[in-house]
Amino acid sequence: MILIVDDDRAVRSSIGLVLRRAGYDTESAATPDEALEVMRRQHPHLIIMDMNFSRITTGEEGLHLLRQSRILLPDVPVILLTAWGSIQLAVKGMKAGAFDFMTKPWNNHVLLQQVATALSLGTNNKESEETHTGFDRKGIIGSSGTLRTVLDMAERVAPTDAPVLILGENGTGKELIAQAIHRNSRRASGPLVTVNVGGVPGPLFESEMFGYAKGAFTGAVSDRRGRFEEADKGTIFLDEIGDLEQPSQVKLLRVLQQHTFERLGENLTRKADLRVICATNADLPALVAAGKWREDLYYRINLVTLRLPPLRERREDIAPLAHHFLREAALRDGRPVPEISAEALRLLERLPYPGNIRELRNIVESAYILGESERIEASAFSVVADRADTPISGATLADMERQAIIDALARYGGNLSKAALVLGITRQALYRRMEKFGIVP
Repeated sequence: MILIVDDDRAVRSSIGLVLRRAGYDTESAATPDEALEVMRRQHPHLIIMDMNFSRITTGEEGLHLLRQSRILLPDVPVILLTAWGSIQLAVKGMKAGAFDFMTKPWNNHVLLQQVATALSLGTNNKESEETHTGFDRKGIIGSSGTLRTVLDMAERVAPTDAPVLILGENGTGKELIAQAIHRNSRRASGPLVTVNVGGVPGPLFESEMFGYAKGAFTGAVSDRRGRFEEADKGTIFLDEIGDLEQPSQVKLLRVLQQHTFERLGENLTRKADLRVICATNADLPALVAAGKWREDLYYRINLVTLRLPPLRERREDIAPLAHHFLREAALRDGRPVPEISAEALRLLERLPYPGNIRELRNIVESAYILGESERIEASAFSVVADRADTPISGATLADMERQAIIDALARYGGNLSKAALVLGITRQALYRRMEKFGIVP
């Protein structure tokens, strides 16, 4: 049963009608006292409550009711109702334990999505606590406890439309987790659109994300869909969200809240039927505290937060990851998969990996490229044992990287695309490294 609390009878009736048509049982209450009586008597599975009541318009009465509900029904999720101009009040509610918030006037489709998500992820939902085995974790290697914790939560959240915030250092595999959530969601048949929003300059944010109409600006010779439109019926993955400029944060918040947008130079309002997954290595609470990031946007994107552990906290996954990278490299190159000696694996497991999984991949693939036997010994990795600039046997990690690039270029006759593929980097990254080391193709 879903409890609807609002002093406006029309609001109670409208929301109740939408929910009952969708198959939910509902009860309603006009005052905090009535709401508390229903909570004590019927134990609802979800509460949708207004923040402002007619007697007190500052929201304090709503916050008090929320706190009381957390005491009476700590496992029951609460969705707050508030006006667009009172989002900061909703933020206070989120801090006090609310599950999510919704602005008036609401979108019925968005309302039903939020309700389904809250009911699916509520800690009172026994089914979500069961262990499932059908989660497709393609490309995610490892069985450490810290990784399993992340995957268990990803499995629980995948079937919902809940916005997910993935936190982790560079190179920990945030995009792989986003792909897994999409692949295991009801939107799996739709597109997964990835955007590095930190790389989108503020003046271009609207045209890139929302699209534009022909003639909207000089050079707009035809209509163009934006990234949100491309992700329709699917998922949009906003990477490096912590680097988003403040004016763009406001525009993003409106889309996430209202699920609508307009192309630049066009008055037609379009729907954004998509799921949002964000990722960052930034400390968003610190940015919020410093006034560099909107607090309301922070609470909008982190309904569910997944924290990916750095590789140094999941060392038991280093060996299977190393074997996986070797197999990938050998398959690309049509060569037999070399073995890694036990001593070599022990050396790999001792490294600090500031670059995390991405650094491990580069180390292993460099050893593979330089290796001339069917077995990789510890000596192949000794160059990195004391980190980057410490000479060992006359070489440094920079020397090793330079030589790996030269060997890859030689093997493929100067073909940059093939060399970049075997090195596990993009063609643009290969160009930058060649320039850095003075390598001429």
